[in-house]
Amino acid sequence: MREKCRIFFSAVAAGIGIAIGGTVYMSLDNKIAGALLFTAGLYAIVLNGLHLYTGKIGYLVNEKNKGSYGVLLLLTWLGNLAGTCLAAAALTATRVSGLSETAAGLCETKLGDTPVSVFFLAVFCGILMYVAVDGFKEKGNPLILFLCVSVFILSGFEHCVANMFYFAMAGAWSAKTVLYLLIMTLGNSVGGMLIPAIKKI
Repeated sequence: MREKCRIFFSAVAAGIGIAIGGTVYMSLDNKIAGALLFTAGLYAIVLNGLHLYTGKIGYLVNEKNKGSYGVLLLLTWLGNLAGTCLAAAALTATRVSGLSETAAGLCETKLGDTPVSVFFLAVFCGILMYVAVDGFKEKGNPLILFLCVSVFILSGFEHCVANMFYFAMAGAWSAKTVLYLLIMTLGNSVGGMLIPAIKKI
């Protein structure tokens, strides 16, 4: 139980890290600069070994105890959700609460898309997230984090945890929002496991 609590709170911290990245992205008019600076959140996560769903899902492919790892992934997803919502609630009580309008615009675009489009955009994001995290683990060079994250943001790919923050910041929760978030999670999962699965062939 203690280990599960540790994983959950590590995931909460990771959710807050992504929320920080999302905040700076929405704060800047220059989207290229915003996309680059968003990566500070992911860099803090991988540097401290925090639990981020999109950084963990790819390793399910080679995990021997898939049941145990599945529990870890569920705790991670729920912790990420709690962290992003906690950060959004805190930010709406500050002078940057006006970012809620920016978040609402982002959410309108995402929720106005088709489920198929959202799924495929999430798959591409999942691929990049696996490349970013695994590349950093293998080489220790943060450049790959900045490249992959910037590419997925500027391309309009869908990241389920970042979207948890945007939905929470905009107060855009509904049955459709939850459905789309699950579709994004599925797409990120498929994309994250794609390269490890191909390597096993």
